[in-house]
Amino acid sequence: MHHMKDAVPPVVILAHGQPSDPARAAAELAGFAAQVAEHLPDRRVLAATLAQAGALAEAAAVAGAGGEVFPLFMAGGWFTRIHIPKRLADAGAVGWRVLEPFGCDPALHDLAATIVAEALPSPSAQVLVAAHGSSKSPAPANIAHHVAKVIRAKTALSRVEAAFIEQAPTLASVQGYDVESLCLPFFAAAGGHVNDDIPAALAQAGFRGKILPPLGLDRRAPELVAAAIRRGQPICATGCRHG
Repeated sequence: MHHMKDAVPPVVILAHGQPSDPARAAAELAGFAAQVAEHLPDRRVLAATLAQAGALAEAAAVAGAGGEVFPLFMAGGWFTRIHIPKRLADAGAVGWRVLEPFGCDPALHDLAATIVAEALPSPSAQVLVAAHGSSKSPAPANIAHHVAKVIRAKTALSRVEAAFIEQAPTLASVQGYDVESLCLPFFAAAGGHVNDDIPAALAQAGFRGKILPPLGLDRRAPELVAAAIRRGQPICATGCRHG
């Protein structure tokens, strides 16, 4: 069995984690990685979060040379292009490469549209994509706006927009969302942003619709991640094709 697993590169699923509660976030990620591993029987699948000091270096050491990192991040950018490769280099991980992040996968954008279509209370419902955004890079916002466009195209809804925690348009400023509205958090996992920041900002805005679970918690996400790992798409020069 060990020899068979060596035939394909080991993979570390890497997430930001939760600095305020690193152990819990790491445990949740380990559970997610185990679900992904069920779809990758020939591959060693490990998990690490950036919030746990040394976790990536430890996983890379366990996995050995020539592995891959799958960033369970919603956008490409500084983390995927610079920070993760530097962490790997500092850990002495030889021959590793970083794959394109979770949020950049067109299959995930299609899944977002499917989730919305399944949850629609009426054909005239309005949809808000809640994303983190960034004060430093346009990439995270670009992807969220792209996902809103994909949802609009696939559902033919008249109003599908993205709003953000960290940049304009902010979630706290959205207007006109009635009781039939849906909010889809464009996040890989639950955590402080999803559990606290998004509901608080939407309450401030007077949003009266339903907040769906974060995209990464959908039951179809592990299989989607496994397919992305099988494809082995390395990060492109700009870090994300929609950013």
